[in-house]
Amino acid sequence: MNEEVPGPPPSQRLAELGLTLPPVATPLAAYVPAISSAGQVFTSGQLPTVQGTLVSQGKVGAGVTVDEAAQAARIAVLNALAAAASETGGIDNIRRIVRLVVYVAGVPEFTGQPQVANGASELLGEIFGPLGRHVRSAVGVASLPLDAPVELELVVEASAASF
Repeated sequence: MNEEVPGPPPSQRLAELGLTLPPVATPLAAYVPAISSAGQVFTSGQLPTVQGTLVSQGKVGAGVTVDEAAQAARIAVLNALAAAASETGGIDNIRRIVRLVVYVAGVPEFTGQPQVANGASELLGEIFGPLGRHVRSAVGVASLPLDAPVELELVVEASAASF
């Protein structure tokens, strides 16, 4: 599919939302934040950090609300976009969002993972319009690094000019 993003470029949409891409987070272990292959960029798991500090800690359903976790997912997806943009040469070289995987640490009976993941999915739609639509998995887990409530991975298609 060779669609162009209708309307303003993603960088302008981001600015209109009052948002900026953060610096790429330093990896916590032996991995890279993002890597490109065959015209796509794959990110490592991204946490909801701002300037290196988690915005929320704990499990959804025990100290973290669904709304707080959805907001954390928005922050984590900005971190993922920053990592992807570092591979493409900027957010405007991201042609479309392909896949989003959201891991949600919750109490055993928590089943609202899709609502948490919507925080990230909806922001991608706001930034990329129709090309922000993506396939997605929302997975419940027992725990995440640093006791984060959310971690996510992103796959994007890069424009040919970015490689």
